[in-house]
Amino acid sequence: MGKSVLLIEDEPNIIEAISFILSRDGWSVATHSNGHDAVGVVVESRPDIVILDVMLPGKTGYEILRELRAAEGLADLPVLMLTAKGQVKDREMAERAGASRFMTKPFSNAEVLEAVRDLVIG
Repeated sequence: MGKSVLLIEDEPNIIEAISFILSRDGWSVATHSNGHDAVGVVVESRPDIVILDVMLPGKTGYEILRELRAAEGLADLPVLMLTAKGQVKDREMAERAGASRFMTKPFSNAEVLEAVRDLVIG
C-alpha cells in the first residue's frame, strides 16, 4: 500500500492503538502530539491523510483544520477528526471546519481502519 498517515493526538493509548492497527495494515504512521506546530508538520510531511484529535495542547483540532483548509495544496487533504465529545454541535463544528469524516471516542480499531481506507483509497 505505501500510504502515509499523520496522527495528531496527545493521548498515548490512542496513539499506540491507532499506530499499531494502521502499521499492521501497511500504512506508514507518523505521530505528533501538540497543536502549536501541527500545521507546519502537516505541510512538511505531506501525508496522504491526517487523523486529528479535537482537544490538543496549544491549539484545537478545529483551528488546525481551518488552517489546513486555507493552506495551499491542502484543501483536499483527507482529515479524520477524533473527539471525546459526540454532541451534534461538535460534529457540525467539524463539518464547518472542513473535516472529511468525524469519529467519536471510544471507537473500534476496525472503524478507524475502515475510515482511513475509505478516505484515501475510496
